[in-house]
Amino acid sequence: MANKWRIMLGKKKSPKMVVLDKDFAGIKAGSRLFVATPKIIDDYIRRIPSGQTRTIERLRNELARKHQCSATCPVSTAIFIRISAESALEELAEGEALHAVAPFWRLIDPDSKVAARLTIDPEWIAAQRAAEQVV
Repeated sequence: MANKWRIMLGKKKSPKMVVLDKDFAGIKAGSRLFVATPKIIDDYIRRIPSGQTRTIERLRNELARKHQCSATCPVSTAIFIRISAESALEELAEGEALHAVAPFWRLIDPDSKVAARLTIDPEWIAAQRAAEQVV
């Protein structure tokens, strides 16, 4: 299905804050957990400057602080990162310029589990980082 990922990215969703009633993914019960949206994650990725990277952990920590929460959901965040990345790849496949898409290579490490799930070879991410002289 063409544009599948962009459709998921464009769905109107609202972020949530939940208080965990039990431990979840290394986050303690009673913690305030921020659940972002694909758009929030995509916007974050688009703000990463050329030549710089961010870690997924940093993204989660920054979003949690911004929304007065203890943590950001690691499960939904990984899903939303993939939605943003695959949307960018769809745009590139249709001829969009590299500078016009979400620069997911600045967030996704080529050796990560997230990179392994993408529809491209993780070496593509490494090549983009090298082209931007990311260290």
